[in-house]
Amino acid sequence: MARPKIPRNICGQPANICFKPNGIPMTQLEQVPLAEDEMEALRLVDLLGMQQQEAAKSMAVSRQTLANLVKAARFKVVDSLINGKALMTKNIN
Repeated sequence: MARPKIPRNICGQPANICFKPNGIPMTQLEQVPLAEDEMEALRLVDLLGMQQQEAAKSMAVSRQTLANLVKAARFKVVDSLINGKALMTKNIN
């Protein structure tokens, strides 16, 4: 049985719940889910330019957990951009 996730501090909210290529209906696109905590990790580290230690403290997680979130989120964003998939934000609760 998987260990339950520790609650994370999430301050930012995405402007949209879906980012997809223009001109292709959603029914024809593969969807890539991006969790709230992954989105927040990207926002803090890549958008706001925080150091990972500072961002981890802000989210109330370890630095290693934050690094794992950033790595997973970056992979999903690049996969969506390169392979023309829909990037869907989702709630982790």
